[in-house]
Amino acid sequence: MKTRGLLDRIYSFLNQRPVYHGLFWSFLFAVMLISGHENNAVAGYGWGFTFSNEIIGLFFYAILVYFNLYYLIPSYLAKRAFLYFGLVIAACAMMTPLEVLVLYLKYTNFPDSKEQLIHNQDGVFLGNLFVLLLSTILRVIMDWWRYQNEKQQLVTRTMQSELRFLKSQINPHFLFNTLNNLYALTLKKSDQAPEIVLKLSEIMRYMLYECNERRVLLSKEIQYIQNYLDLERLRQPKTAEISFVTEGRISEQMVAPLLFVPFVENSFKHGLNHQITDGGFVRLRMSVQDSDLEFYIENSKTAAALPRQEHPVSGGIGLTNVRQRLEMLYPEHYDLMTENDPDRYAVTLHLDMNGPEQMINE
Repeated sequence: MKTRGLLDRIYSFLNQRPVYHGLFWSFLFAVMLISGHENNAVAGYGWGFTFSNEIIGLFFYAILVYFNLYYLIPSYLAKRAFLYFGLVIAACAMMTPLEVLVLYLKYTNFPDSKEQLIHNQDGVFLGNLFVLLLSTILRVIMDWWRYQNEKQQLVTRTMQSELRFLKSQINPHFLFNTLNNLYALTLKKSDQAPEIVLKLSEIMRYMLYECNERRVLLSKEIQYIQNYLDLERLRQPKTAEISFVTEGRISEQMVAPLLFVPFVENSFKHGLNHQITDGGFVRLRMSVQDSDLEFYIENSKTAAALPRQEHPVSGGIGLTNVRQRLEMLYPEHYDLMTENDPDRYAVTLHLDMNGPEQMINE
């Protein structure tokens, strides 16, 4: 988390135009100065002579680079690439004689340098062309970097919206039925009433506060499911089978919040709630071994249930959207399978909890 925050700050700093332009010109001028001094030292010229020469060269480079960045690239690179490269060569061809003329006038008292400059005009042209094309490459890299960052921000915002939506998806019928059951128990002065209040408050607290983290303890996610099932048992027929079995050691593993909620809510909403006769069931099993998790849930179905191609989840979010969330959170580190039989529906999720995770800052 700290490393990612540092990288974000570095990116924000480098993404400021004065910063990356300043770094580019500083680096280029340093290379020009060192290279020019090595060549001029042979002829006995000092740092002052080299510095003034490279300032002139840097000035012409700047004209070419900014003409390229603000006119040639936006106008031609993406639309007419061949014309763009032709204009690049033409711009260098027109700028080179002007640069040579300025340097020639500067070398009035240095005849050897004048002669060398005349013979090295091709080198001046190639230098201009190299710097101009280098600016093009760096512009493409920066645009790609900026695009990837914006794409990541879009994914992050999508994940934030979906997580907030999931947290708001307490089934109203579930909540009202629970409150009605609680009211009936209070009238009877049942000893179960305080326990129901406690479980309902734990569910609300978990969804409203603890799920604000990118990752939560798996044990808390399991406790949420347990509380949910306990409250469902109050409003389901006594003959309904509702079970949740956990296997393996659940200690400090971290998992995305509310990852299993859509499947659990769905099993009641489209399964057990439609059960008219005895024998309905919702069975859950979670097996954990180190970072490998297997989540299995099945529910009974009846002919009264509406036919469907996939198991929708609360709020109308389909299985496709659940897969998309898994793909964004655990790309290539999960396997989701479904079984849709005439009398039962089952979902199996295999998950590597140590898989790559996207940054989701609430």
